[in-house]
Amino acid sequence: MIPQYLQALLKSQSYDPQSFFLVAGPCIVEDEALVMEVAERVSAICKKLGIPYIFKASYRKANRTSMSSFTGLGDETGLHLIKKTGDKYKVPTTSDIHAYDEAAEAAKYVDILQIPAFLCRQTDLLVAAAQTGKVVNVKKGQFLSGEAMRFAVEKIRKSGNDQIILTERGTTFGYQDLVVDYRNIPIMQAHGVPVVMDCTHSLQQPNQSSGITGGNPQLIGTIAKAAIAAGADGLFIETHPNPSIAKSDGANMLKLDLLEPLLEKLVKLRRAVI
Repeated sequence: MIPQYLQALLKSQSYDPQSFFLVAGPCIVEDEALVMEVAERVSAICKKLGIPYIFKASYRKANRTSMSSFTGLGDETGLHLIKKTGDKYKVPTTSDIHAYDEAAEAAKYVDILQIPAFLCRQTDLLVAAAQTGKVVNVKKGQFLSGEAMRFAVEKIRKSGNDQIILTERGTTFGYQDLVVDYRNIPIMQAHGVPVVMDCTHSLQQPNQSSGITGGNPQLIGTIAKAAIAAGADGLFIETHPNPSIAKSDGANMLKLDLLEPLLEKLVKLRRAVI
């Protein structure tokens, strides 16, 4: 079920009210051409299939392993391009923030503030995001249970904001892999919020000796289908026209050409399980 605060953001779109919603886009703003291409193609696919769509791109990546990794074009440039993309294609937008003093500035440009998994317990960050009045999407830490995410929800609600999404993105398994516990979907829904499955980051293989995170993108469809079967309210999928040359997280992004056939299957599956 899509909550009213998301319905308000999606009011310019025509979609199946029984559908899951999709949060999708490239990992990071690489340039204007990329974000426009992805938003144009994904919004057209979602319109065709009746899926409500939220455009996602990071304006800056603060959690890179290697000092040499690409971190963005600059905050103002990145945020401006995200807003421009959302305005052009009439879709709500989201991006992640990493410090409490970023919240108010980012809120001028995006509709949903995303809290990275490794910062989901950061009280000052959660409070600052809540106080902007924007929808706050908190990714579950790789080190936390679904039950423990109720404390993140409480922090945001006690700060005067009830517009919350939680996102499952896998649990640490050893040093270089993640596993998904699908019990976390209904467990986190019990906190009274919609739950999204991050189908790309849950397939990361972190802590590689190269300093660049690996991944298993061939399993994105498996993660997505299992999430829909388990009752996820939304899906998060990072996608790129050519992941092999992406400047960030290319190892676990879905090739853009593969998105439509996957979503077609997921729409059928959703209809079968609701």
